[in-house]
Amino acid sequence: MQPIPIRTTVIGSYPFPGWLEFASQNLDRFGLADVEEMIEDAVVAAVHDQVAAGLDVISDGEQTRLDFNLSFYGFLKGIVPNHAETRKFGPPAHDQRGKHSVVEPLTAPGGLGAVAEYRRLRRLAPQGPTLKASVPGPYTLSGRMIPDGDLYKDRYDLTEALLPIVRKELEDLVAAGCTEITVDEPSMSCYAYKEDTRRFVDIFNRTVAPIVGKCRLSTHLCFGNFKGRPVGYRKIHPMLPDFLDLSVDEVHVEMANREFDELALIAEFGQRMDVAVGIIDVKNYYVESVADVAERIRQCLKHLPAEKLAIAPDCGLSQTARWASRQKLTNMCAGARQVRKELGLE
Repeated sequence: MQPIPIRTTVIGSYPFPGWLEFASQNLDRFGLADVEEMIEDAVVAAVHDQVAAGLDVISDGEQTRLDFNLSFYGFLKGIVPNHAETRKFGPPAHDQRGKHSVVEPLTAPGGLGAVAEYRRLRRLAPQGPTLKASVPGPYTLSGRMIPDGDLYKDRYDLTEALLPIVRKELEDLVAAGCTEITVDEPSMSCYAYKEDTRRFVDIFNRTVAPIVGKCRLSTHLCFGNFKGRPVGYRKIHPMLPDFLDLSVDEVHVEMANREFDELALIAEFGQRMDVAVGIIDVKNYYVESVADVAERIRQCLKHLPAEKLAIAPDCGLSQTARWASRQKLTNMCAGARQVRKELGLE
């Protein structure tokens, strides 16, 4: 089904309610039933905020994920935390995120948990918005693992071990009825300037091959957002032309935080796929006005037709305070409606 023009979507994550932050640091004080109740309440809150904002596509806010990668590591066998490799003090940076040593072949006997998340979302969400699930791709998922040198000599070896695990999770999501899936590969976009981009495309396309044509498939390309800070070389041009061969229906590109640098390049992506433009800056507490959003959409429309354009925040909102996230999403949706009305599309 063709998506609506200038549709409003999200990447996946949404800020935790303050009480969930507290509870996650004191889980020893709660029983399993308490924890499940908290998770459901948090998903309900995330869904409520997204629906109230008027989004066309919503997620569960990734309310069960305490970290973009590390939450999935809890489902993997063959790794153990390596606290010695992690910097504990000083200014926030990605090297403060947890690392894991690989001690045996990587497996995920029970999957990666995304299917249970999707089923919970489907049960709790109202009719109307499209429900989206997101899963990190195998290259990004490998990012906090330390190769052992015997089983896996480098990050690419780890990626190949994780690839069938991620692929199985994607297949299971489709089997569970999920019609929209994002495979997040920000590590690929961060390192496109120095790594083999053809190799990245091959890894990605082999990962998603079984679900191509069976759902609306997208990928999220950004430059990192740990505690509101980027990590990668923030340019799109090193990804081209190779990333045009990604097997996706839609590509998401970070623009707002980069002051819409390289905006014209969305036209190149648009020749092969739809484009979701990051039009809301999740790293900035300036709340974009409806007029700001509408003008940014008009700039995008100089390079893409409305039927190929979606708009979204630059990245997930997990690192942005909830009060700002709510208002940013509300204004984003209002700006989209305004431009659709100007174009006679609603």
